[in-house]
Amino acid sequence: MPAYPDLLDNPFRRRLSQPAAPLGSWLMSGTSSTAEALGRAGFDWLLVDLEHVPMDEKDTLGVLQAIAGTDACAVVRLAANEPTLFKRALDMGAQTVMVPFVDSADAAARAVSYAKYPPQGVRGFAAVHRASGYGTARDYARRANDSVFTIIQLETPAALQALEDIAAVPGVDALFLGPGDLAANMGHIGDIAHPQVQAAIAEVARRCRDIGKPCGIVGPTPEMVTRFVELGYAFVAVASDMGMLMRQASAYIEAIRPSLAAGYDGGTY
Repeated sequence: MPAYPDLLDNPFRRRLSQPAAPLGSWLMSGTSSTAEALGRAGFDWLLVDLEHVPMDEKDTLGVLQAIAGTDACAVVRLAANEPTLFKRALDMGAQTVMVPFVDSADAAARAVSYAKYPPQGVRGFAAVHRASGYGTARDYARRANDSVFTIIQLETPAALQALEDIAAVPGVDALFLGPGDLAANMGHIGDIAHPQVQAAIAEVARRCRDIGKPCGIVGPTPEMVTRFVELGYAFVAVASDMGMLMRQASAYIEAIRPSLAAGYDGGTY
């Protein structure tokens, strides 16, 4: 049998242990070609967003397979903190999962239980699926619990109040601050640059450093993301595939429009 990479070696966990903060981006287009292209571009990790992107399970499988052919790691954000969603994503080969809108230690503990096989959790067992190399990884069941990396997303003031309690839940591997929803829930929707939001972002970074729990964040521009790294965030993401596409498309259009208007005098070609 050919030698394949260890399916139970979690590359995101490994990259997080290195000195440089892993740099990622959001996948909002839902297409495997875009995922593959950004993986080839040099990102360390890519967020497969099942919360806001209209992707079915076959779409998700294709995106995961595309990322697997690059040097990037896939992080799958589930649509909700529900056991079936964990089971389906993990069986499809997701090793690192992000759980949105967790605002208490109890909710974090439920998330961890959904990501683990018994006795540590309640994840349903199947022997042959993509995660186990279709049954070729003989030790998958024994090692799967240690392989899965669970990221808990903090997006409300209540979650920030419970930060230390959430981080202390066994099996919570990292936290992730969602600045967009945090800003909205702080009364500043669409304005993550608001001073109150930025102050909260800095405070979360400090508290996570104090307890030794890695925390990630996403920002819209290189300048803001660079500041997040300086604050001490352990992993960061910049923009999204759609955000970068639309920003560059707009720049091209703005650069060309004046010459189009000036160059056509109304005559025929």
